[in-house]
Amino acid sequence: MTSNRTVAVFGAYGHTGRFVVSELLARGWKPILSGRDASRLNAVGADQPEADIRPASVDDPASLDRALTGAVAVINCAGPFASTSAPVIEAALRARIPYLDVAAEIEANLDTFEHYADRAREAGIVIVPAMAFFGGLGDLLATAAMGGWEHADEISIAYGLSSWKPTAGTRAAGQVSRQRRDGRRIVFAKGELAFRTEAAPTGEWTFPAPLGTQPVIGEFTMADTVTIARHLKTPEIRSYMTAVAVKDLVNPDSSPPVAVDESGRSSQSFVVDVVVRSGGETRRLSASGQDIYAISAPLVVEGLARVVGGRVDRAGVLTAGEAFDARDFLESLGQEKLSLERA
Repeated sequence: MTSNRTVAVFGAYGHTGRFVVSELLARGWKPILSGRDASRLNAVGADQPEADIRPASVDDPASLDRALTGAVAVINCAGPFASTSAPVIEAALRARIPYLDVAAEIEANLDTFEHYADRAREAGIVIVPAMAFFGGLGDLLATAAMGGWEHADEISIAYGLSSWKPTAGTRAAGQVSRQRRDGRRIVFAKGELAFRTEAAPTGEWTFPAPLGTQPVIGEFTMADTVTIARHLKTPEIRSYMTAVAVKDLVNPDSSPPVAVDESGRSSQSFVVDVVVRSGGETRRLSASGQDIYAISAPLVVEGLARVVGGRVDRAGVLTAGEAFDARDFLESLGQEKLSLERA
């Protein structure tokens, strides 16, 4: 436990970064606003006069070191994470402070586990990648649904989005991911990640009320597949996304999110529905809320609070489900931010 409440936020002026800064302030943390664009940092700082503004670039390690000076941890909100994760993690290791990010890029998450697991463990540092809607939430739900099970025959995760107005950052990150895997899709089957080139399967998924039965695109692999597979024993992870959301995502003319309340949230609603099966028994746990970008803020800030508060029992690169008591974590967010339903 430390009395230091100063947290560096890299990419503080981005869409998700702004939500994270607001959440930190609401919970009594003192954010350092950092990122490459000084003018955009100053614009955010104009609304947050108590924040410390420190421009930094991933191409300039000394600037990152200055940005992290005095911070108890760093949250990376700047994509594409294929470019930012490694430099910011290196800076966190030099500063010997925890690192969390909101990366939804599968390849960037895999890189973090591959390149930093041993180094973080040796340094006694906690690194939690994908601590966001994609990556963190699904992993927490699957871990909580598993309960005391040591193995599942299959884990399914279905994303029920009413719409998906992607941010510019989402589009840029998606483009980088597609380039890295040469346009192929990734699935987790027979106990390992594999590439697929044929058309994704389609079907229907019955979500909890009021969403109900919706057309979905199958094999819609997101960061949750990587995080779940890191620590939950199962040979199959099946993933689905509502077809209406996929249509928005692939439409180059779809508009970015539009705020409908004082917090900056859009009208988008979501349900993440996780079903785990072992033998003849099935367990189901779902979470619903408003705005996939906005919910990433309480997820990563609650994770930060638990890491800094000494509630993680080991160092290294950990997923949300590995690092935290999944059920307690989800319930701590409160019904106003995340509504849980078990079946």
